[in-house]
Amino acid sequence: MKKRVKPWAVLCLALGISVCAFAGGNRDKGPATSGQSAGTTDTLKVGFVYIGAINDEGYTQAHDKGRLAIEALGIKTAYIENVAENADCEKAIRDLIDQGCNVIYTNSFGFMDWTIKVAADNPSVYFGHCSGYKRADNVSTFFGKIYQARYLSGIAAGLKTTANHIGYVAAMPIPEVIRGINAFTLGVQSVNPDASVEVIWTNTWYDPSVEKQAALELLNKGCDVIAQHQDTTAPQIAAQERGAFAVGYNVPTASAAPRAYLTAPLFHWEVFYVDDVKSIQAGTWKSRAYWEGFSNGTVSLDALTGNNAPETAAKIAEVQTQITAGTFDPFTGPLTDQGGTVKVASGVTMSEDEIWNMNWFVQGVIGTIPQ
Repeated sequence: MKKRVKPWAVLCLALGISVCAFAGGNRDKGPATSGQSAGTTDTLKVGFVYIGAINDEGYTQAHDKGRLAIEALGIKTAYIENVAENADCEKAIRDLIDQGCNVIYTNSFGFMDWTIKVAADNPSVYFGHCSGYKRADNVSTFFGKIYQARYLSGIAAGLKTTANHIGYVAAMPIPEVIRGINAFTLGVQSVNPDASVEVIWTNTWYDPSVEKQAALELLNKGCDVIAQHQDTTAPQIAAQERGAFAVGYNVPTASAAPRAYLTAPLFHWEVFYVDDVKSIQAGTWKSRAYWEGFSNGTVSLDALTGNNAPETAAKIAEVQTQITAGTFDPFTGPLTDQGGTVKVASGVTMSEDEIWNMNWFVQGVIGTIPQ
């Protein structure tokens, strides 16, 4: 859930004193302002503030596909890319409003407070913030249940590894990343209980050299599959160079490392963006905490390549059907932490709030969460 500069401890403290996206009874609010009217194709202009570049082969590129889907509706858009998670974000938002944008989406966790600040000054503008938890009458939050696809990618990795040692190049130690690591590990162990997942933190979202070095360190430790929560293809390229295999993220990147690529959890931000803009046009928009997954197509798993083990497709299809139908959730107990303590009892499924705020590693993960 994404981005994301505060450690989980700070985030969880903030959740205790701020409006939580998944607090009971607070999922939908009224219109941004009582006099706000529906927009039309001619009057709407949608602006995007991006953490990265639109051609990053990762997170921002996936968001920009959503922007293009809005343009395909005949609606004008604008964007500012490579925006830092500091006061530059506020400037970018205000610049877009000055350009006539009356709908603004910001795509990084670290943009949250700046989004809220500018929204308070512009109550007639609609805002959406990706991966955060603070909302207002004119600010929604949105994210995808990518952990569902990560679980499936873990199945692919667990069936492929022969070393039973899988590496995971991870960005920031916040709940978004932690739950992804856990879901991936649970997927691995569902088909290969002997396999472990070792984590290296990079403390960056987009730095190809740092990410590649982390992947190489894991490969040097004997990992033969590399997964990632990063915005570049560097870990996949490192895996290919060492004759190992890789799981990507955000968008399909088989062409970046064709001999290594297995599959990737994918975001389809256009599902949210188009729905949100259409609700503005219809005059039905309400502030909400949007968090959807397989069931409406917000996330998916990329097509499996020929690098996968033969039995992978059938197993993944079986489990994906269960997740989509709601008969299985990856975070259903019994689940134990690294120390063997039962965190979720047998047959119990974690609540959305518990999943959203996850701050512990499941058994099978090698590594620690920085405090």
